[in-house]
Amino acid sequence: QVQLVESGGGLVQAGGSLGLSCAASGRTGKIFRMGWFRQAPGKEREFVAGIKWSTEITSYADSVQGRFYISRDSAKNTVFLQMNSLKPEDTAVYYCAAHHDGSWGSWGQGTQVTVSS
Repeated sequence: QVQLVESGGGLVQAGGSLGLSCAASGRTGKIFRMGWFRQAPGKEREFVAGIKWSTEITSYADSVQGRFYISRDSAKNTVFLQMNSLKPEDTAVYYCAAHHDGSWGSWGQGTQVTVSS
């Protein structure tokens, strides 16, 4: 129903910044919320940030609060994650996701973010 394509990611030094983008297509009118999750090696996938599509109300994991910022461009059906003051523990594969039809039902392909010390 909804297809997500991520871009961004890469290698950055601790303290640096990266921006991720995720473009949605398909039945985008059904999107209630979009967000970002991440999964580090040996760890469970965790919620990072979310944004309600209609109201732009945002939420963040405690671990990224004040450092990461999620935003959207409704005209482009795109969600962004601006990551600042990156730490090595932020190293993970980051996944874009769309909440629709009652669940986080659509996922991007994942993009690697590596933060070196």
